[in-house]
Amino acid sequence: MNILEQIVIDQRKEVALKKSIVPEQQLSKRPLYERTTYSFSNRIKAAPLGIVAEHKRRSPSKPQIRLQSRVAEVAQGYEQAGVAAMSVLTNNQYFGGSLEDLLLARAACSLPLLRKEFIIDTYQIHEAKAYGADAILLIAACLSTNELEQLSKLATSIGLEVLLEVHNKEELESAPLDHVAVVGVNNRNLKDFSVNINTSISIANYIPDGVVKISESGISSHDAISKLLDVGFDGFLMGEHFMLHHAPGQAAATFIKKFTT
Repeated sequence: MNILEQIVIDQRKEVALKKSIVPEQQLSKRPLYERTTYSFSNRIKAAPLGIVAEHKRRSPSKPQIRLQSRVAEVAQGYEQAGVAAMSVLTNNQYFGGSLEDLLLARAACSLPLLRKEFIIDTYQIHEAKAYGADAILLIAACLSTNELEQLSKLATSIGLEVLLEVHNKEELESAPLDHVAVVGVNNRNLKDFSVNINTSISIANYIPDGVVKISESGISSHDAISKLLDVGFDGFLMGEHFMLHHAPGQAAATFIKKFTT
């Protein structure tokens, strides 16, 4: 069993517990559920580098990134830096995040927010809307074709955009894209956590022109971004490179300025 399979098992247990405490119908009554969302995909296309900057305290491969970070300060710093959007990890067990992080980020900035979570149930999509997200992540590796179709259709129907994450050409070709605004290629091998941007480069030409293309994981240099731009990527999800800095927003600002000047 790989780490993704174990996370999915844990997620199913957690979602079942949440449903027993807060019924799905109650989520739509929360104040933020009715807000008009920002377009995650449009902001990526409009920004100079299309950077989606991430808030992440830890991960299975790196147990200490920035454990004591304050998400509101990070969100404000990212917005001032000129990033396109922000990704907020809400998984606690493996990444040290929470739905409260999403809520605090929403209160602190006007960036489009991606709820980055292992979504396997409609309940989590309604949660995302209720806590201020503008987009959700769906991971092809842990969902069936029918599940991807059902979850992406629901998200779109309530005003959320979908980032579909793939790891190879096979996942991309088997995934339904009718309700997908952004396709992200994860450069991280989930079996051994190695990272190689050639994963994105090898798949780029197979991603349909109608969706925004982003590359995820292991992007920390201007050279890497230049190579990915050359093959048609619109944006880049970057987390650890900024979060390892004492001031993630300042690190993002410096990175963007060096590339665009």
